[in-house]
Amino acid sequence: MRWATRAHCHVDRAACAWLIQRFIDPDAQFFFVADPDHVPADATPFDMRGVELSHHNGNCSFETFLERYELDDVVLWDIARIVHEADLDDGRYDAPEAPGLDVLIRGLSLTHDDDQLLALSHPLFEALYEFRRRALMLGREPA
Repeated sequence: MRWATRAHCHVDRAACAWLIQRFIDPDAQFFFVADPDHVPADATPFDMRGVELSHHNGNCSFETFLERYELDDVVLWDIARIVHEADLDDGRYDAPEAPGLDVLIRGLSLTHDDDQLLALSHPLFEALYEFRRRALMLGREPA
């Protein structure tokens, strides 16, 4: 399936792309557009104004994806609070990991194009998923 989002990815778009590839569409192809009017007709847009898979009701796009695709994995919802705070910084969640994740993705966006950013951020989100999975399972951060 083809997916389209705004160019110059930051944390919410990078997290959504990882979520799409890992849990929704392993064969996903991503397109980056400067203008929402340039989304290919056969692509599903995300993290853009006026589309279904974007910010709604105070949620970031990652949270919207979890709701829309009925992904009830507690680890994904735990990551959602981190992505939310990194993206919106509205104080809704206590997510001390958020500033670090934001800095890493912003740094990648300064040094790489969007395709490279997604490729490099994928292992970061995999690592975050495993760390949070173990933390939730153990009831504490893993050693």
